[in-house]
Amino acid sequence: MKIHKSYIAIGMIVAFTLFFELAAHADEADQATEIAFSQPIQVPGQILPAGTYLFKLADPEDLNIVQILNQDGTHVYATLETIPTERRQVPGNIAVAGRGMGRPDILLRWFYPGDETGHEFVYSNRIRKQMAQDKQQNPAANQQPITDSEAAGSN
Repeated sequence: MKIHKSYIAIGMIVAFTLFFELAAHADEADQATEIAFSQPIQVPGQILPAGTYLFKLADPEDLNIVQILNQDGTHVYATLETIPTERRQVPGNIAVAGRGMGRPDILLRWFYPGDETGHEFVYSNRIRKQMAQDKQQNPAANQQPITDSEAAGSN
Protein backbone atom coordinates (compact mmCIF):
# COMPACT_ATOMS: atom_id res chain seq x y z
CA MET A 1 0.00 0.00 0.00
CA LYS A 2 1.46 3.34 -1.08
CA ILE A 3 0.76 6.53 0.92
CA HIS A 4 0.59 9.76 -1.09
CA LYS A 5 2.57 12.77 0.13
CA SER A 6 -0.59 14.89 0.05
CA TYR A 7 -2.20 12.62 2.66
CA ILE A 8 0.84 13.04 4.91
CA ALA A 9 0.69 16.84 4.54
CA ILE A 10 -3.04 16.92 5.29
CA GLY A 11 -2.51 14.64 8.27
CA MET A 12 0.19 16.89 9.67
CA ILE A 13 -2.00 19.99 9.33
CA VAL A 14 -4.83 18.21 11.17
CA ALA A 15 -2.38 17.04 13.85
CA PHE A 16 -1.08 20.57 14.43
CA THR A 17 -4.64 21.84 14.69
CA LEU A 18 -5.36 19.29 17.40
CA PHE A 19 -2.05 19.69 19.26
CA PHE A 20 -1.87 23.46 19.61
CA GLU A 21 -4.30 26.00 20.96
CA LEU A 22 -3.57 29.70 21.18
CA ALA A 23 -5.07 32.47 23.25
CA ALA A 24 -3.73 35.99 22.97
CA HIS A 25 -3.56 38.73 25.57
CA ALA A 26 -3.87 42.30 24.34
CA ASP A 27 -0.77 43.82 25.98
CA GLU A 28 1.18 45.56 23.25
CA ALA A 29 3.95 47.08 25.42
CA ASP A 30 5.54 43.74 26.33
CA GLN A 31 3.70 41.69 23.67
CA ALA A 32 2.40 39.30 26.36
CA THR A 33 0.77 36.31 24.67
CA GLU A 34 -0.61 33.11 26.21
CA ILE A 35 0.10 29.98 24.20
CA ALA A 36 -1.22 26.55 25.15
CA PHE A 37 0.57 23.42 23.92
CA SER A 38 -1.16 20.06 24.19
CA GLN A 39 2.12 18.21 23.71
CA PRO A 40 5.73 18.90 24.77
CA ILE A 41 7.53 21.57 22.74
CA GLN A 42 11.25 22.21 22.41
CA VAL A 43 12.62 25.72 22.92
CA PRO A 44 16.33 26.59 22.99
CA GLY A 45 17.95 24.74 25.87
CA GLN A 46 14.97 22.72 27.08
CA ILE A 47 11.73 20.89 26.41
CA LEU A 48 8.60 22.38 27.94
CA PRO A 49 5.84 19.96 28.94
CA ALA A 50 2.33 20.40 27.56
CA GLY A 51 0.65 23.36 29.21
CA THR A 52 -0.13 27.06 28.92
CA TYR A 53 2.74 29.54 28.87
CA LEU A 54 3.08 33.29 28.82
CA PHE A 55 5.44 34.62 26.14
CA LYS A 56 6.56 38.23 26.52
CA LEU A 57 9.42 40.62 25.96
CA ALA A 58 11.79 40.72 28.94
CA ASP A 59 12.23 44.46 28.33
CA PRO A 60 9.86 46.31 25.96
CA GLU A 61 12.87 48.42 24.87
CA ASP A 62 14.80 45.30 23.72
CA LEU A 63 12.81 43.32 21.14
CA ASN A 64 15.41 40.54 21.00
CA ILE A 65 15.00 39.04 24.49
CA VAL A 66 11.89 36.90 25.04
CA GLN A 67 10.80 35.31 28.30
CA ILE A 68 8.68 32.18 28.65
CA LEU A 69 6.80 32.06 31.96
CA ASN A 70 4.08 29.99 33.57
CA GLN A 71 0.51 31.05 32.80
CA ASP A 72 0.20 33.50 35.71
CA GLY A 73 3.67 34.98 35.11
CA THR A 74 5.18 34.01 38.48
CA HIS A 75 7.85 31.55 37.26
CA VAL A 76 10.34 32.12 34.41
CA TYR A 77 11.12 28.95 32.44
CA ALA A 78 13.47 30.61 29.96
CA THR A 79 14.91 33.95 28.90
CA LEU A 80 15.96 33.57 25.28
CA GLU A 81 17.77 35.61 22.68
CA THR A 82 15.89 35.97 19.41
CA ILE A 83 16.49 37.59 16.05
CA PRO A 84 13.89 39.63 14.16
CA THR A 85 11.94 37.76 11.52
CA GLU A 86 9.34 38.88 8.99
CA ARG A 87 6.28 37.21 7.54
CA ARG A 88 4.15 38.02 4.56
CA GLN A 89 0.89 36.77 5.99
CA VAL A 90 -0.31 37.87 9.41
CA PRO A 91 -2.53 34.94 10.55
CA GLY A 92 -0.14 32.70 12.53
CA ASN A 93 1.19 33.44 16.01
CA ILE A 94 3.85 30.72 16.10
CA ALA A 95 5.66 28.41 13.70
CA VAL A 96 6.97 25.00 14.63
CA ALA A 97 9.14 22.37 12.98
CA GLY A 98 7.48 18.98 13.18
CA ARG A 99 9.93 16.24 14.02
CA GLY A 100 7.84 13.08 14.17
CA MET A 101 9.08 9.76 15.55
CA GLY A 102 7.88 10.61 19.06
CA ARG A 103 10.17 13.62 19.44
CA PRO A 104 8.77 17.01 20.50
CA ASP A 105 8.24 19.65 17.85
CA ILE A 106 10.59 22.64 17.86
CA LEU A 107 9.29 26.18 18.37
CA LEU A 108 10.86 28.25 15.61
CA ARG A 109 9.17 31.65 15.72
CA TRP A 110 6.70 33.64 17.80
CA PHE A 111 4.72 36.64 16.56
CA TYR A 112 2.60 38.97 18.64
CA PRO A 113 -0.94 38.67 17.19
CA GLY A 114 -1.33 40.88 14.13
CA ASP A 115 2.36 41.88 13.87
CA GLU A 116 4.37 41.20 10.71
CA THR A 117 7.69 41.31 12.59
CA GLY A 118 8.32 38.58 15.12
CA HIS A 119 10.94 36.71 17.10
CA GLU A 120 12.95 33.80 15.71
CA PHE A 121 14.51 31.60 18.38
CA VAL A 122 18.26 30.92 18.17
CA TYR A 123 19.23 27.24 18.35
CA SER A 124 22.59 25.53 18.68
CA ASN A 125 24.36 24.14 15.61
CA ARG A 126 23.52 20.61 16.80
CA ILE A 127 19.78 21.32 16.88
CA ARG A 128 19.90 23.10 13.51
CA LYS A 129 21.60 20.03 11.98
CA GLN A 130 18.90 17.79 13.48
CA MET A 131 16.19 20.06 12.02
CA ALA A 132 17.84 19.85 8.58
CA GLN A 133 17.91 16.04 8.81
CA ASP A 134 14.27 15.97 9.95
CA LYS A 135 13.29 18.21 7.03
CA GLN A 136 15.00 15.88 4.54
CA GLN A 137 13.27 12.83 6.02
CA ASN A 138 9.80 14.43 6.25
CA PRO A 139 9.52 17.76 4.38
CA ALA A 140 5.71 17.96 4.82
CA ALA A 141 6.00 18.10 8.62
CA ASN A 142 8.21 21.16 8.90
CA GLN A 143 7.55 24.82 9.69
CA GLN A 144 3.81 24.69 10.16
CA PRO A 145 2.27 28.02 11.20
CA ILE A 146 -0.45 27.95 13.83
CA THR A 147 -3.14 30.33 12.62
CA ASP A 148 -5.59 32.64 14.36
CA SER A 149 -8.43 30.42 13.10
CA GLU A 150 -7.04 27.75 15.44
CA ALA A 151 -7.00 30.14 18.41
CA ALA A 152 -8.88 29.14 21.52
CA GLY A 153 -10.03 32.72 22.08
CA SER A 154 -8.82 36.04 23.39
CA ASN A 155 -8.71 37.36 26.92
